[in-house]
Amino acid sequence: MLNEKLKNKHIILASGSPRRQQFFRNLGLDFEIRLKDIKEEYPKKLLHYEISDYLAQLKSLPYVEELKENDILVTSDTIVWHNSYALGKPRNKDEAFAMLKSLSNATHEVITSICVRTKIFQKTVNAVTKVTFKAFTDEEIWYYINTCSPLDKAGAYGIQEWIGQIGVIGIEGSYFNVMGLPTHLLYKTLNTIADDY
Repeated sequence: MLNEKLKNKHIILASGSPRRQQFFRNLGLDFEIRLKDIKEEYPKKLLHYEISDYLAQLKSLPYVEELKENDILVTSDTIVWHNSYALGKPRNKDEAFAMLKSLSNATHEVITSICVRTKIFQKTVNAVTKVTFKAFTDEEIWYYINTCSPLDKAGAYGIQEWIGQIGVIGIEGSYFNVMGLPTHLLYKTLNTIADDY
């Protein structure tokens, strides 16, 4: 359906995330994966969605000069916002433990920003989902860290994994946003672009 609307466009997904790539496939989109190394740093004055918006846009910049007329580039970034602080990907298991310990028995926000860029314009949108975890024991946290792969995930967890299955007691907003891509928002944005561009 959407793919038919975009049949004359060339979609480029600039993400190495297997979850985001699968979401694109699930939406029925034909796309190319194109990757570049980006240093994910942002000005410390930025807060909340300003951070993920900035990083999603930053990830698109190295591609600007090479975009062709019919290219649509999609970049995105996800952060976990908790206690007025952004949690990115943990650097090691100890940092992952500290993150999950702080999220235990509390509500946090998962924010994903999507930057869609063509040769002539750029649009950035974001989604916020509130997630509440039960109180975790240290043993539960270490079990998860040692049996799953939390180091490549913002906030050190994947909601679709064991810790999400046993720990999430409340969610407000898009589940898929917490997995790394608000697919409803991507679908809406690409439909708008198909109609206007």
